Amino acid sequence: MADGEGVFTATALPGDPRLLPTLTNAFLGTRVFRDILHAAGVYSGAAGDTHRADVPSPLGLRMAAPAAPSPAESFTLNTWTGTFSHTIQSPGYVATHQLYAHHSLVHLMAFSITIQRLDGSTHPISVQLQSLFVPQSQDLDLTPGPDFQGAHYIYGQTLVPEVEGGPRPAVHMLWTPIPQRLTLAGGERERCWQFLTAVAGSEREAKRSYSAGLSLLAAGSLLRSHLRSWAALRRGCSVQLDGPPALRQALHGCLYYLLSAVPPRDGPAAPFHGISPGGLSNGTRGEDYWGHVFWDQDTWMFPNILLLYPEAARAILQYRIRTLEGARRNAQEQGCEGAKFPWESAATGREVCPEEIYGAQEIHVTGDVLMAFEQYYCTTQDQKLFREEGGWELVEAVAQYWCSRMVWSEEEQLYHIRGVMPPDEYHSQVDNSAYTNAVARRSLNFATAMARDLLLPAPEEWEHRARRIKVPFDEERKYHPEYDGYSPGEPVKQADVVLLGFPLMHPMSAEVRRNDLEMYEPVTDPAGPAMTWSMFAVGWLELKELQRAWSQLEKCFSNITEPFKVWVENSDGSGAVNFLTGMGGFLQVILFGFTGFRITRSSLLFDPAFPEDITKLKISSISYLGNRLEVTITREEIRMEVTETSQAPPASPLEAVLESGQCFPLWEGMA
Repeated sequence: MADGEGVFTATALPGDPRLLPTLTNAFLGTRVFRDILHAAGVYSGAAGDTHRADVPSPLGLRMAAPAAPSPAESFTLNTWTGTFSHTIQSPGYVATHQLYAHHSLVHLMAFSITIQRLDGSTHPISVQLQSLFVPQSQDLDLTPGPDFQGAHYIYGQTLVPEVEGGPRPAVHMLWTPIPQRLTLAGGERERCWQFLTAVAGSEREAKRSYSAGLSLLAAGSLLRSHLRSWAALRRGCSVQLDGPPALRQALHGCLYYLLSAVPPRDGPAAPFHGISPGGLSNGTRGEDYWGHVFWDQDTWMFPNILLLYPEAARAILQYRIRTLEGARRNAQEQGCEGAKFPWESAATGREVCPEEIYGAQEIHVTGDVLMAFEQYYCTTQDQKLFREEGGWELVEAVAQYWCSRMVWSEEEQLYHIRGVMPPDEYHSQVDNSAYTNAVARRSLNFATAMARDLLLPAPEEWEHRARRIKVPFDEERKYHPEYDGYSPGEPVKQADVVLLGFPLMHPMSAEVRRNDLEMYEPVTDPAGPAMTWSMFAVGWLELKELQRAWSQLEKCFSNITEPFKVWVENSDGSGAVNFLTGMGGFLQVILFGFTGFRITRSSLLFDPAFPEDITKLKISSISYLGNRLEVTITREEIRMEVTETSQAPPASPLEAVLESGQCFPLWEGMA
């Protein structure tokens, strides 16, 4: 297998079809050669059975050349173009099947078949198109409609609403009819056939998108418009690393899959429906957690998106704002005030986890959601989201929830949160999970600070309870027990207490930070989920233990499958695939671990640390307070340049401050 940088090529496909690469934009997603696709926000099934509705996919076909004796085949995912191609090379011709989800025209997916003659022959050349497509679905009540501009048309609704009496999302699909065979005539040297699929929630949008695709095809610019939009995104989120090839290739793969899930910079404003652990390409019933949205989005993926593309981060927060009413209902059902975000969320914000224990006890997700809002506000100072678009109502509701969920302990003279499941899901019904209580404290502190910034009144109890909530700490051993009664050496499923250091930045000394890492690293399940080792790596980088950091980061590579760098949740191949959560953790090692970036209320801190095999890191477009920064870090120097400043609203002027106190103003164009 010979791979170019960010171009993954193989002569055979993985035996497990789950490991095929995905083609996704903000609204549509599929795995290559799969007979179904998914549309964002289109779920079928009630409560715990809610899952992404399977939409039949005309793109689910394979090209074959039965007349060719032993043709050479290759399969390529190009992360720079956002395309996948299958090539058949015969002695006299080459046939190429190319697929993509259009990045800016998010209701469109397209593929082309090109046959090119390589010799002077004049006989016809044919390829077969082996399709599994049937215009039916187990999740949609579909009806054929009249053809439109040469396209076939079906439409319908999901069968079962998420909540009783709730809406059943509509699906309208148009697609170019696909023949069983394509033939290059005897007198032709080359020919390209183009096929479109448009999927939308309304007939009008489906037809508008299909017509737009046809117009671009007629002008010869459909693919070019996708490439231009995708290239602009990749350029704006460029992260370059001088280091081991496996690390660089993993970086390209993570950026491709995660950026595929976000809204386009140049697309129309449309509601965003969140990012599930396996992305939009996965999530049929019984697969990848049914396509539900977890804390994986807010804690593991969001920080990377925020640093590189804050507009997409804002869209993620708007998804949470839109589901606030469902979160209020969840809190009421628990006998609490405010809003409790679901452990598993779909379209409404109501709890859709199939197993009650997680929805009832894994309440840290509510604080995780609010931490994303805090990080966004500290990075952008965007008060409009909070003043005018529902952000403050969400902040207030989360603070109210935590206040109503905690109880006062007369014995300890502290507030307790009892009966929870921490991120470590091997333990349930515990009291005072260190992570849960620390994230609750952070929620209350942010709510108080946000009220002050917005000149709104805030109950005194928010600040009081934040000061008086218990976060377990062992004074003798100088470490944080995971919960009341935790015994050192007890097995832990995944990163839990180590998250207090990052991303929570819970106050602690370097000694305590080290002790937490030392205590939990050997007892964390080696078969646990992929994002875990990233947080141990970040911790060791903080402490400048570079070899220990690298040994933790290396563990991630057992979760990356070949040849297309698709991540699996667990190293034995079980769990979610196209595991964006693991990719998000991995990217945080690079964007926050190697750089030492920390988002605080007053500044963006940096304190770089590289393992010895890495010599240079360049991040081309970090967004901070309306400025775009290009940051280049080598072993010899840190170079920062303001490459762009926002005019509306005006960007805040920046300066770099060294530990010595020396200040360097950062102006646009100066480094």
